[in-house]
Amino acid sequence: MTLQDEVAQLFLDARDDVYRYLLSLGLYPPQAQEGVQEAFLRLYATLKKGEKILNHRAWIFRVAHNLGLKIRAREASQAPFDADLESHMASSEVDPERGLLDRERDLRFHQAIQGLSEQQQRCLFLRLEGLRYPEIAAVLGISASAVGEFLRRAISRLKKGEA
Repeated sequence: MTLQDEVAQLFLDARDDVYRYLLSLGLYPPQAQEGVQEAFLRLYATLKKGEKILNHRAWIFRVAHNLGLKIRAREASQAPFDADLESHMASSEVDPERGLLDRERDLRFHQAIQGLSEQQQRCLFLRLEGLRYPEIAAVLGISASAVGEFLRRAISRLKKGEA
């Protein structure tokens, strides 16, 4: 398998996960798409130079994370993208009562997530994307034990409804 094929396969396998993570950082969909493409281009360029990367998936998330923070800082005047808004606009609801209950549940969950610290949110979103503690630690530049503590606190707060 050529380097180009390897990166293309990784792109197919991980692009949606990286895209969702960039959306969770508050990027708008076009910005998130651009971030995904840039992260994979950087992976290809880095590998083509002959640099060794032990965990390609974790490396991609780390680069995407840094790109996302840079894009967000550059666009600080814009409000973060609300992924729920897009899904609600696209859905056609047959039962208005069910739709209202679903929206209220989604709003409570969204508010609970917003009540977590930024680091807790990032750890949680990366864990939901299937990354393990050491991989999350590498993406965020913290220790694996710190990842575990952030996740423990986040889950505890979400269970208690304190977030």
